[in-house]
Amino acid sequence: MSRINIESAPISAAFSNAQELFQRRRRTAFAALVGALFCAAHANALEPQKGPVSGLPLPRYVSLKSDRVNVREGPSKEHPTLWIYERAALPVEITAEFETWRKIRDSEGAEGWVLHSLLSGRRTALVAPWKKEPQLLVAADHSTPAAKLGPGVIGNLRSCDGKWCRIAGKGFDGYMQQENLWGVYPGETFE
Repeated sequence: MSRINIESAPISAAFSNAQELFQRRRRTAFAALVGALFCAAHANALEPQKGPVSGLPLPRYVSLKSDRVNVREGPSKEHPTLWIYERAALPVEITAEFETWRKIRDSEGAEGWVLHSLLSGRRTALVAPWKKEPQLLVAADHSTPAAKLGPGVIGNLRSCDGKWCRIAGKGFDGYMQQENLWGVYPGETFE
């Protein structure tokens, strides 16, 4: 009986090439699938998330409506109070929603839950709470000094163009560089 050495048969080279081609196509298809999934995930990450209760963007900045706001450990009155804010108009960031409760974060990163009725959609900002020196408030020309505001001063946000925000409060009204305010996102614009 004669045996054929498969390794030396001409078909083996073709079979080997076909196997290699199949493996290459499989790797290419896998890479394309991973790339498509990455692109889809990236596109979803760029779309603003909507709150399941309000339908408004998450996260978003709001302010405290009252000068006494209980912050709770969880979204119900049965959860213990962690601390009490005693500063109306303080800007906070809503990061989650559950029924009538909103999870908030303050400028120091502290988080807790408050009733939505204690929050206002009015936009306010804190002047650079992370800095020690006062920040310059300028007139509309962005060069004439209007005032110096200390860290932690709260003002009402009137508008932002992505670099400058118009901010007003008791005894001041002018423009401040957006990077020196907490309560507005980098590059955010609104009228």
